[in-house]
Amino acid sequence: MSEPIAALYEVTKVYGTAESPVAVEALRGITLEFQRGESVAILGPSGSGKSTMMNIIGCLDQPTGGQYILGGVDVSDLDDDGLSDIRGRRVGFVFQNFNLIHQLTVLENLEVPLFYQSVPAVERRRRATRVMELVDLVDRAHHRPMELSGGQQQRAAIARALINDPLIILADEPTGNLDTATGEMILSVFDQLRAEGKTIIMVTHEVDVARRYDRNLTLRDGRVEHDVRQSDLRAVTT
Repeated sequence: MSEPIAALYEVTKVYGTAESPVAVEALRGITLEFQRGESVAILGPSGSGKSTMMNIIGCLDQPTGGQYILGGVDVSDLDDDGLSDIRGRRVGFVFQNFNLIHQLTVLENLEVPLFYQSVPAVERRRRATRVMELVDLVDRAHHRPMELSGGQQQRAAIARALINDPLIILADEPTGNLDTATGEMILSVFDQLRAEGKTIIMVTHEVDVARRYDRNLTLRDGRVEHDVRQSDLRAVTT
């Protein structure tokens, strides 16, 4: 098997200090490897450690112990600037609440990450147009978020996640605020990205959504309770 695109080895996360009367163990020795092109759904009850693990994978937070490697780089001990740099270049985020800048158009929202990386204006426009084409939003390029439907805002958020051609795409309940029909439309966009070989890690509470992905991880009390591949399930049921 090839080298994993992301890997956690005996990762722990504790909130609180040794001097604090209360210390919360959010992650308790997580070891996981994610392969290039793999699609993974993460499930588990509230407080199981899903968000904490996603924050570490996305370089929004650092583990208390253990090692996290992304794209061959050990990011476990990077400072804030180092984390920000690798996060901006190697991770794409899709949030439940879209997190678009309301004062900017769709096109401008997509160009913002590239602006902070000093990408020239012509190249920013080229990349933004390309990802808008991928999610069928070219005709909404000059609309602001409040002029878009919920589904269009989420497609804009997906386009923004793709703007830097990241190593992994992290999605946190991306259909949670959408109606069923719109949610299905968004999931079909993720299906297309999977078919193109993108590496996707998605938090979801919906078993039907999780079944669309190559691999299902269930967390409970900061540990991996189940790690199941859909191919294994199909083999059992046939």
